[in-house]
Amino acid sequence: MIPKILAFAGSTRKDSWNKKLVKIAMDAAKRAGAEVTYLDLRDLPMPLYDGDLETESGIPDHAKLFKAQLKAHHGFLISSPEYNSSISGVLKNAIDWASRPEAGEIPLECFAGKFAALMSASPGNLGGLRGLVTIRSILENIGVHVLPTQLALSRAHEAFDAEGKLKDLKQAAQVEKIASQLADLLKKLHT
Repeated sequence: MIPKILAFAGSTRKDSWNKKLVKIAMDAAKRAGAEVTYLDLRDLPMPLYDGDLETESGIPDHAKLFKAQLKAHHGFLISSPEYNSSISGVLKNAIDWASRPEAGEIPLECFAGKFAALMSASPGNLGGLRGLVTIRSILENIGVHVLPTQLALSRAHEAFDAEGKLKDLKQAAQVEKIASQLADLLKKLHT
């Protein structure tokens, strides 16, 4: 069975460095034998999570679509920007909505038992490392197995060439390694 990976960034910015980074990882996972779907959270705007809104209107359609994509894949490639030493609000909000159970679902069905590989791109010297700690904690607490290997890409505003590829070959090799590890693990588990 071919492993299915969902790739997305925790940013909605059109020229996001994290979108560029996760697309590089996506291509590497495809080369490693995975079927990869790219999802842009910009295409799935969701209201801020509000329990009263959920009670009155249910889970928003875009949150249901995001959740369906999570459920349909064995693993996730996530590149998350760091905002004020944490993850972006849009990523946290998407996770919060997707974590809400619908009728007939078990709690956290779209997350439990899945595998994820994490990356971050930031103009700062730490490359988003503090945000990766937060996303790792959140995902592990909702049942996602997060690979230990990760990448915090510093000086992201200088890291990419005009075609959106990484200039530094060591960094490109690290992205290749992370994506390949996820694809290889999922192949072993789902064969």
